[in-house]
Amino acid sequence: MGAFARRVVWLVLDGVGAGALPDAASYGDEGASTLARVAEAAGGLELPRLEALGLGNLSAMRGVRGRGDTVGAYGKMSEASPGKDSTTGHWELAGIILERPFPLYPGGFPPDLVARFEELIGRKVLGNKPASGTEIIEELGEEHLRSGKPILYTSADSVFQLAAHKEVIPLEELYAMCRKAREMLRGEHAVSRVIARPFVGSPGSFRRVGAERLDLSLPPPRPTVLDICSAAGLPVKGVGKVGDLYAGRGFISSPHTEGNAETMSRLLDEVRAGGQGILMANLVDFDMLYGHRRDAGGFARALREVDGFLPLLMEAMGEDDVLVIVSDHGCDPTFRGSDHTREYGILLLAGRMVRGAVNLGTRSSFADCGRSIADFLALEGASLDGTSFAAEVCA
Repeated sequence: MGAFARRVVWLVLDGVGAGALPDAASYGDEGASTLARVAEAAGGLELPRLEALGLGNLSAMRGVRGRGDTVGAYGKMSEASPGKDSTTGHWELAGIILERPFPLYPGGFPPDLVARFEELIGRKVLGNKPASGTEIIEELGEEHLRSGKPILYTSADSVFQLAAHKEVIPLEELYAMCRKAREMLRGEHAVSRVIARPFVGSPGSFRRVGAERLDLSLPPPRPTVLDICSAAGLPVKGVGKVGDLYAGRGFISSPHTEGNAETMSRLLDEVRAGGQGILMANLVDFDMLYGHRRDAGGFARALREVDGFLPLLMEAMGEDDVLVIVSDHGCDPTFRGSDHTREYGILLLAGRMVRGAVNLGTRSSFADCGRSIADFLALEGASLDGTSFAAEVCA
């Protein structure tokens, strides 16, 4: 590899999968294909900037052409870790392949565990079952207002989620409850995330407050590329929920945002301000607002919004910045259920120092991304999993 990058701008399109992985059937996800199905449901997509980066080469999708003359490098990534949750995906993207999946609770949490939690917080809970967040708040929100009991639920992911109306349980008290849960959930019950879900409104019109959501992740089991970058004296900044997924490790800051629009705006400000190291952002609306809620039209609109944002982002980047666009799992809004889907992750790279028309093929793990970012920044990444593609990408 020749010249090294000064900064990596790392953008995660949360839930934007590129087709079912070979082992998808074992997760009940055979046939899932987020990008292709969203494009079909939308009657075709026009994504000229993402197409120029090579998105159409990753998955056949109506309206988005495959191209040999891409402006950067492209490929897709297999997830080597077991599972399909955001924490697993993000950790693997940063260079850690997990050997064992996080625990799941398809029948709700064990009664003895719930009793321990209720004793810790001094309140009984409602729910305790897998559910969509918006649906369970509508189902139990009125009873929550009457009783003051927080709403406990999970999903097909390894998550312990606690929802409460801000006028019933103040935000800091909800956060404190979730911190107690995080301390309690160790060993066999070490879920990947405990999530605080504050909401407002009245029955029939409840609304979750995304900017005040709090994700309490387990810390990664060993250093990620983010830790390595920080230890080398280079700043690591996040935008949106991304810092929470690594338990804050390595980050100088990762301010919460309300959704994609605010995340993109803050990311653009950070890029224009210049700097070095790693700048990482997560666009959560694909997953939270559209994938889980089975809204293919909203998903398509969000893709168009990102496509329109890319020229501003790339114009603001410095001569030695590298843009890395990836995804952490699928979340096919047209598939049965409302959960994540086991799919390939996308991989698109651009920047003035990135060669055009480079086909990186199908990578054997998401970890190739983190290992390559270490090489882009001339960091010692030998402890990371994955195989670097940096030499193929940069002159």
